[in-house]
Amino acid sequence: MTDPRTAATAPLLELTDLAVQLPTGRRSSVDAVRRVNLRVERGERVGIVGESGSGKSVTGRAIAGLLPENPRVQVQGSIRFNGREMNGADQRAWQEIRTRRVGMIFQDPLTYLNPVMKIGRQVEEAIPAGGASESRRRESLRFLQLAGLTDVEQLAHRFPHELSGGMRQRVLVAIAIAKTPDLIIADEPTTALDATVQALVLATLDETVRTLGTSLILISHDLAVVAGMTDRLYVMYAGRIVESGPTAEVMAEPRHPYTQALLRSVRSLVDDDVELYSIPPAFRDWLRTEGAGLEFTTTTQDGAR
Repeated sequence: MTDPRTAATAPLLELTDLAVQLPTGRRSSVDAVRRVNLRVERGERVGIVGESGSGKSVTGRAIAGLLPENPRVQVQGSIRFNGREMNGADQRAWQEIRTRRVGMIFQDPLTYLNPVMKIGRQVEEAIPAGGASESRRRESLRFLQLAGLTDVEQLAHRFPHELSGGMRQRVLVAIAIAKTPDLIIADEPTTALDATVQALVLATLDETVRTLGTSLILISHDLAVVAGMTDRLYVMYAGRIVESGPTAEVMAEPRHPYTQALLRSVRSLVDDDVELYSIPPAFRDWLRTEGAGLEFTTTTQDGAR
């Protein structure tokens, strides 16, 4: 059991030396996450950014206990949620966390929405048990509205394939917040959407998190997305956190060579003639060895991390 006094003062989420090893073949494996230290305070919005394969999505799934059930999947280190150690917890404990404490928003809504169940019913199922069916139906409509959707009475009777990509993504937002969770993990929530719809979904997520006072982990390869949505930023490369600090400060004065390279790789809208930067192979090899072992932490003026 968690001591209530400890839970009250502890961060909402704290990872200590988290390491995840995943199988890649019958006799081979990869260290997808390596000694990651990360924390999320109550009401805080945290970004995890890095290129594909950096380990950010695996980290998010480890936090929610959603890694494959495979004896060769090895998770080491500490995952403390609300002061409670979750690494090594049984499925019942994890189910409680996923049902009531953590909401997930995934990259591809068609993969995670039930294709033969109406939208309203799927949101209702996410609402914690209890209450009359009519009350739960009204609540589901309210959450759909909070997620930025209109004509929710009609929408609730439609199936996922009848909705646009942006609408489906906002349905995932509604399902996530219907749990009234302490933490929402949004894993690349706008990657498959065009720029206009992406902006609408992000605005919806931003407004919803602010309204509910929910903590947020936003996982993305897009620096522009995390810059406008988060208070603190963790930069991942080769399975490690290489830099962390207040988002504005990391973006303004990146200290790790990889963060600097990542910022330089973003195309400028002002200077069209500038060639898009890519990391030279020799530099990439250095980053994966000596460079990935360096970790820079930007501190605020009062010294708080």
